[in-house]
Amino acid sequence: MDEPGTRREGLVTEEQQQQQQLLQEPAPQEMRGPGELIVGLDIGSTKICAVVGEMFQEHVEVLGMGSAASTGMRRGVLISIENTVEGIRAAVTQAGEMAGCEVGSVYVGISAAHVSGFSSPGILTINNREIRQKDVQAVIREAQSVKISDNQQIIHSEPQEFMVDHQSGILNPLGMSGVRLATNVHIVTADVTALRNLTTCCNRAGLQVAEVVLESIASASVLLDREEKERGVALLDIGGASTELAVFSGGAIKHVWHYGYGGNSMTSDLAQGLSTPMHEAERLKLMYGGAIASMIKDNFVIDVPSTGDRKPRKLSQRVLVDIIEARLTEILQEVNKELISSGFHKRIATGLVLTGGSSLVPHIADLAEHIIGVPVRLGSPRGLAGRVEIVESPRCTAAVGLVLHGSRQLAGAALAGQGGVGRLKRWWKGLW
Repeated sequence: MDEPGTRREGLVTEEQQQQQQLLQEPAPQEMRGPGELIVGLDIGSTKICAVVGEMFQEHVEVLGMGSAASTGMRRGVLISIENTVEGIRAAVTQAGEMAGCEVGSVYVGISAAHVSGFSSPGILTINNREIRQKDVQAVIREAQSVKISDNQQIIHSEPQEFMVDHQSGILNPLGMSGVRLATNVHIVTADVTALRNLTTCCNRAGLQVAEVVLESIASASVLLDREEKERGVALLDIGGASTELAVFSGGAIKHVWHYGYGGNSMTSDLAQGLSTPMHEAERLKLMYGGAIASMIKDNFVIDVPSTGDRKPRKLSQRVLVDIIEARLTEILQEVNKELISSGFHKRIATGLVLTGGSSLVPHIADLAEHIIGVPVRLGSPRGLAGRVEIVESPRCTAAVGLVLHGSRQLAGAALAGQGGVGRLKRWWKGLW
């Protein structure tokens, strides 16, 4: 999906520019500064999570969190606006009450199921003079000037590197001199219908959308450190309805991939394999689940409720874990295939970081290391203060990541407007 794209001639159409303005323009408001509130909203297929954070000069403080069941989404696709709006209201109200505030605008996450990415080059002639900020902005705009289909909208564009004449691998070309400035920009586009639906749901819940953000980018903000992003790392989110992979290298996102199976598939497998109701299968998964059956004692027996009027049965816990291991093995093998086929398996020097609700399955990191063959760790939030304990669950990662992403965006915009380059560097250092 994210193979380096070919340069496509032509500018973004006027209709696409209007769509971008409608879907991406921040909610009308005064410029927010340190001490102001930022809200992240993750609308998943199994749960909706909202997190309220407060932005200070060198950190973000968590104030509140709310969650609700998601009954209006299925495998990342909206199936009921009414149900989704109801869930958004419930989660946001709970988070606002915990934080002691009213929520008016949110940073919303979008699943990799609705996005695609490619690399686009930009070239600018600078006539052998010193490179200025406006030159950097111009060459990035040039890279963004690619023709995309009418049903796609650019949501992220991140420079991978800059080149000055024949020197490549430059992270910041400001102050350098040369004849030609070039860049490669990784562009992420999203399905316009999905963007409109997210915006509509938030608007009907009484919220304005400050920005729509790829969930993998948001989660990376709070789970990955600078060295991991620089040397190469894979972020794997095994959620309820799907699994999403993002690869970072050279400090930037390089590749995203979506697989339509996750924790719910394990629950369904258990319900079928153990002849038990779905809600009981989920309970058994949470209470007795594991990723490696050989680590379970054969003589440990559990009670398994039956469907209908039949009596409960006693089964070895190992039978249950066998079923979970089979599904997890399938998911992780698909992840490994994607890393190899995309050419990124050898570029994740620091390994793989696990997140999502299914990362809570005991010994999943061991299984992932065995199948993928790289170091694996469980992701945990970093760079936060305040009520951190309420967002430690991987089910909250995307929402709290959206808060941190929003804080960085606002800090960068405010300080750039003030010419505060030194202060901006200190802000970023504090958030890392």
